[in-house]
Amino acid sequence: MPTFRLPDYYKMNPYTQRRFWKYFLLAFALVIAFGSLLYTGYLVRSIKKSERTRAQMWALSIKQITASDDNDFLNYVFTVRDSLTVPAMIVDSKDNIITTKGLDTTKTHIKLPPDPNNKKAKKYDPGYYKTELESMKSEHPPISLKVFGNNWYVYYHDSFVLTQLKIFPYIQLTVIAIFLLVAYTAFNTSRKSEQNQVWVGLAKETAHQLGTPISSLMAWTELMKEKFNAEDDQLIAEMENDIRRLEIVADRFSKIGSHPVLEEHKVYDVVKDFVDYFRVRVSNKIRFEITGNQLLKAGLNIPLFDWVIENLLKNAVNAIENAGEIKVDISGSKTRNQIYIDVSDTGKGIPRSKFETVFQPGYTTRKRGWGLGLSLTRRMVENYHNGQIFVKDSEVGRGTTFRIVLKEIKQ
Repeated sequence: MPTFRLPDYYKMNPYTQRRFWKYFLLAFALVIAFGSLLYTGYLVRSIKKSERTRAQMWALSIKQITASDDNDFLNYVFTVRDSLTVPAMIVDSKDNIITTKGLDTTKTHIKLPPDPNNKKAKKYDPGYYKTELESMKSEHPPISLKVFGNNWYVYYHDSFVLTQLKIFPYIQLTVIAIFLLVAYTAFNTSRKSEQNQVWVGLAKETAHQLGTPISSLMAWTELMKEKFNAEDDQLIAEMENDIRRLEIVADRFSKIGSHPVLEEHKVYDVVKDFVDYFRVRVSNKIRFEITGNQLLKAGLNIPLFDWVIENLLKNAVNAIENAGEIKVDISGSKTRNQIYIDVSDTGKGIPRSKFETVFQPGYTTRKRGWGLGLSLTRRMVENYHNGQIFVKDSEVGRGTTFRIVLKEIKQ
């Protein structure tokens, strides 16, 4: 019996799907842009060919006018001559002007006598012809004519429509790109706002759901103490530790979406307390070391900042396949009033191209991972502690260093 198999697309994690669609839409946009440029280029070539044909007909009509005495034929020739709508010039081999068409009449006609009272009146500009001729030469190769044994050359400008059509696709693509950029920014902002609302709602609902069983467990432990007279029982003590741990977790989730109170704490003491708590809960093959300045102070919310350190330590433990070392170093910058917390491991490392990707929701290298730990960590550092977190350094096969940057509180 044949088995049903999902297409590879559905096996992608959310981050990979988003990247797939970004590349797909980018490729589609490039196809549209390339197609638009090709079609506009085709139109430009067609109009240029048509205008050159008209310029050739105009030149031939001038030739016929100079050689024919047939009035009826001349009427037809004049009609053909007047059909040219672009500026043009006919010159001889020495660039002496034979005739022109469509030039600026304010610069090609002499005003006799000049009006002394009209200072704005434009006069004949002999350099205008030379400038126009050089400009026409730069646009098109000449059309050659043989008239009375002399060589005549026809030069002309592109029409205004053709000039506009040449630049139109670039203007069009620029406007479309700006529109898409604005639309993407607005959509991305809206999507992030919706994600934040989902994060907050899910976190607070989790805290609410945990509250009832935690209260019940606390009551049961107290009842067990009274009924079995087990005040010093190790089992009850461990249960109480786990209940307190659940209380901390519920408290962390309840603070998401609100503005937690930041209190002044020595960063070294806070980090060391949690490292000491964490180290006994992982393999003894992993060594922990904490070093640095013990006097630096910052505004911290202990439950949330412990969560930050916990996520970084768990990430480091997962990166170390067997045995290794995790080091936390705390330092400061006197000139910038900043505190640096570097969490380093000797794990498998992160490729440089993934330094920013690891903070994206849904990105994970573990088969059963959700890819939320580092995303939550960045939110708690940046949104709740007004700090920064990033991958300071990493080398595949050698290890990774994450850096947290906090604002120092001066004594």
